[in-house]
Amino acid sequence: MGALDGIRVLDAGLLIQGPQAAQTLADMGADVIKVELPGMGDQGRWIPISVDDLRAPYFVGNNRGKRSITMDLRTVDGAEAFLRLVETADVVISNFKAGTLDEWGVGYEAAAARNPRIVYGMGSTFGPEGPAATREGADLAGQAAGGLISTTGSDESGPTPVGVTIADHIGCQNMAIGVLGALMARERTGRGQRVDVSLVGSQIYAQCAEYTAYFLTGVQQGPSNYGHPLLNAAYGILETSDGWMALVGVTPDKRQAFYAAVDMPELLDDERFTPLYWNGQDRKALFDILAPTFRKKSTTEWAAILEEVGCRWAPVNDYEAAAADEHNWINGYMQEVEHPEWGPIRMVGSPIQMSDTPVVPGKVAPELGADTELLLLELGYDWDQIGAMRESGAI
Repeated sequence: MGALDGIRVLDAGLLIQGPQAAQTLADMGADVIKVELPGMGDQGRWIPISVDDLRAPYFVGNNRGKRSITMDLRTVDGAEAFLRLVETADVVISNFKAGTLDEWGVGYEAAAARNPRIVYGMGSTFGPEGPAATREGADLAGQAAGGLISTTGSDESGPTPVGVTIADHIGCQNMAIGVLGALMARERTGRGQRVDVSLVGSQIYAQCAEYTAYFLTGVQQGPSNYGHPLLNAAYGILETSDGWMALVGVTPDKRQAFYAAVDMPELLDDERFTPLYWNGQDRKALFDILAPTFRKKSTTEWAAILEEVGCRWAPVNDYEAAAADEHNWINGYMQEVEHPEWGPIRMVGSPIQMSDTPVVPGKVAPELGADTELLLLELGYDWDQIGAMRESGAI
């Protein structure tokens, strides 16, 4: 039994923010029904690996373990079918542009009128209020407007977007947290509520410490420069003979052993690197000194040396290296499953482990509309009504 067994979620989301939030709830045992536009479906279905490989990573990776029903919410019959589905549900999750679902008559107010216990999660790019509320956007807009991109790269390279849809992912996690909080509140009050989460707000919250430093000092932190601008210590990445590795801080009690291990014992007496609090220039100076030495040995060799002296480290993995690390498979972060069409495939698991109600990721993302008839029959529609709705394009 999963933690959310008995909870029904309607996923009316697109691409990542909404669908991944709903998938997180599905992994915990919720019954997630994906509501998609007939003939089109989630836009994520239409971003293939290549023109020769039409499998869609955005859809496959964010919709496992769900059922799919097609409804055109812009039509009277489609909207009514959706609201009848809302009557059976606990949660709705969507990330349409602000006001869109209200225009179609299926927004929070309409849903709550049919089911006062409904928790209605709404994702957006810029937030539900203010002059930018109705502007369309996507992950890159969240990274940019939320300030994240200004922290990437180096003084020489300039800023660069993060190479993953990180704003969408953090937005999805905040959405899942907000929905779970609203479900807990409903246990006390008996009432549902609307939950709003934006990409920009999520990015700002993800940089809480960094923004706080700016508010306290008025100083812009600037790019990461291979480390972190607030952590002026032996904290950053260094190139090795066969790649890169992270030196994750050297605590004062480890300095002597560390400097000896890199064959630079004289650094122990360098007054730039002995205080508890450094400045950014001193951190840069230390890494400039360490760089030639670290390039002489492989990441594996340096890992053994740092492990022996008790210093924290990590390899800078690419996806191939991370997928080759047995640790990620042992913990279920990556899994292999049998796909009914593609055979054995590897997939991303769940980062969450629960001792009493295990998190069990679904194996397969649904075909478009695969469960439409069954779900409509459960709602009380008969076959003649279903046929008429399909003929009109409502489903």
